[in-house]
Amino acid sequence: MAPAPQASTEENIFETGEQFADLLEESLGNGEPFEGAVVKGTVVAVDGDAATIDVGLKSEGRVDLKEFSVPGQAAEIKVGDTIDIFVERFEDRDGIVRLSREKARREESWAELETKFNATERVNGVIFGRVKGGFIVDLDGAVAFLPGSQVDIRPVRDVSPLMGMPQPFQILKMDRARNNIVVSRRAVLEETRAEERGELISNLTEGQVLEGIVKNITDYGAFVDLGGVDGLLHVTDIAWRRINHPSEALQVGQALNVQVIRFNADTQRISLGMKQLETDPWEGVEQKFPVGAKFSGRITNITDYGAFVELEPGVEGLVHVSEMSWTKKNIHPGKIVSTSQELEVMVLDADPEKRRISLGLKQCSSNPWEDFIDNFAIGSEVEGEIKNITEFGLFIGLSGDIDGMAHLSDLSWHKSGEEALADYAKGNTVQAKVLGVDVEKERISLGIKQLTEDPFEGEVTSIKKGAAVTCSITAVVDGGLEVKVGEGMSGFIRKGDLSRDRSGQRVERFAAGEKIDAKVMQIDTAGRKLTLSVKALEAAEEKKAMKEYGSSDSGASLGDILGAAFKDKQNSEPEKATAKKASPKKAAPKKTAKKTAKKPAKKTEDE
Repeated sequence: MAPAPQASTEENIFETGEQFADLLEESLGNGEPFEGAVVKGTVVAVDGDAATIDVGLKSEGRVDLKEFSVPGQAAEIKVGDTIDIFVERFEDRDGIVRLSREKARREESWAELETKFNATERVNGVIFGRVKGGFIVDLDGAVAFLPGSQVDIRPVRDVSPLMGMPQPFQILKMDRARNNIVVSRRAVLEETRAEERGELISNLTEGQVLEGIVKNITDYGAFVDLGGVDGLLHVTDIAWRRINHPSEALQVGQALNVQVIRFNADTQRISLGMKQLETDPWEGVEQKFPVGAKFSGRITNITDYGAFVELEPGVEGLVHVSEMSWTKKNIHPGKIVSTSQELEVMVLDADPEKRRISLGLKQCSSNPWEDFIDNFAIGSEVEGEIKNITEFGLFIGLSGDIDGMAHLSDLSWHKSGEEALADYAKGNTVQAKVLGVDVEKERISLGIKQLTEDPFEGEVTSIKKGAAVTCSITAVVDGGLEVKVGEGMSGFIRKGDLSRDRSGQRVERFAAGEKIDAKVMQIDTAGRKLTLSVKALEAAEEKKAMKEYGSSDSGASLGDILGAAFKDKQNSEPEKATAKKASPKKAAPKKTAKKTAKKPAKKTEDE
């Protein structure tokens, strides 16, 4: 009998368990899964930093308030609100139902995002965090990854202004199994940019004024975003004044007004200008800066050929290196002036069409060449230091930091060439006479030998063409003899004029230092030289002797004639004393004449 009640007890327990399961399943709702699902819940309390939610279970669950807020915004929830909530567990070890609003939103978002992803629609999100390689975006509960390269069309250095701001994104990739979403902000911008670009270009015309933002700066200009399309603002079109680099006037992100200068519809290249919106400062520049007037300016740039001076904003003139200093020649402009230096200049020429103004710096100071001629007249004596010695003369430093030149031919009356230069050395102080001043060519001619009287002029007055003179041989050359007559006259006897006899024309018969008689054939006053001839003297003497003492036709022999001529010559008057100085070489023809005189006598004896 005992076993029967035991079986009945077990059956009762089994039936009771089945009934409890049925009741529990009924209370949870039609057999549908409850744990791990999204259900409707009611907010029964909001206190502190959590909200109490009733989802129809024996106990309520608590959810952190931050799960109800969007990043960057406060939570908007109050008692009585019905919300979707995700049930993680019925009861934990503390007997509390585990709920999650984030997971509920994520489930809702994933379904909506998949729909928009398949339809290639944009989604709204908020960038709220930074991770390696990019950023985290909240897509209304679903967390997505935004790569750094997909933030903007161009690299963005500072993303802070984009953080916490709702904006559209394009979903590039979705993987629900891995809970992975990749979005792009750049794709949205490019699509919007293409739309705006097409609309802007269709309405674009040259001369149109637009508002833009500087996106990038290069060495040659700046790229300006006109709202979907970029235009180039060249450095020369930023301002009328000189700008060496665009960063001097612009900065990235700056808003500005620009004018469309050129537009190529085929290449869609747009050239912009800023200075075109201002009045051209070159208008009426000839009236503002007349030639010959002096103005103050600032040096903006220095080159190898000169310096640019800003006369007013947008108007610059060039001071050529040749117009910088009266005395400093062949020197770099940077050694005379410096950048940003304020100085006074004179307008030399203006060409508004070519936008050029020629300026002079040296014209604002006195001309040292004019000052020199005011202080030192032609013929006055000056003193200076030898600055340089060249093959054609001496450069002598004078007052006013200028130089004068003493030509090689003006150094000595007696010496020439290197012989004359040998008497001077660089650094020596010398006296000189002013021979001439050319202010335009900036030249001063000096002479050192002019400090003394010209010995040639003093002696040449006593000598006439055709006179017989005694010379001193100074040099024997292939073409003849260089001689000196008196103290300051030089002359030359050609080889063919050394003798009537061809054998006597050999130059080796003579030596420097010997004396010789010759006839003056020509007086070159400009060249300060005499042309002499021994041959002509011999012919003249023979002719004279023949005239005075008879001819061979009258019965007199040549020996008798020359013998009488020589005898008469020895008794000649004192004014003919010059002939007595004849050298031994000169005596040779005389001896020849005597021998010639003896031969006829010998023939007479034979006869």
